[in-house]
Amino acid sequence: PLPGVHVKGALTLGENVADLAGLTVAYDAYHHALGNRPAPTLGGFTGDQRFYLGWAQVWRRNYREANLKQRLVTDPHSPSEQRAWVVRNLDPWYAAFDPKAGQKLYLTPEQRVRIW
Repeated sequence: PLPGVHVKGALTLGENVADLAGLTVAYDAYHHALGNRPAPTLGGFTGDQRFYLGWAQVWRRNYREANLKQRLVTDPHSPSEQRAWVVRNLDPWYAAFDPKAGQKLYLTPEQRVRIW
């Protein structure tokens, strides 16, 4: 988040897993609500793309540097940008956006966290 300052994985692990689990369950619920029918494309975005864009928009934040430094040592939640990045672990996100190796959010299948 800041040069030379890192998220403390031991502090944020539980909430990171919760974000991954919650997004996975929400995605499954979204498709269940669709009745396995495809969502319409709106504004040039598929239903799945809109689902993941909604997740990313939830985490849009600007932190003052002092506040971010404090959060990094006390808050069990990762900073917002890193919380949004949980999508990198979900195969449906790759199907929705088709990121390529070398792009910032791309993880190889072996690098993706699987909790179930």
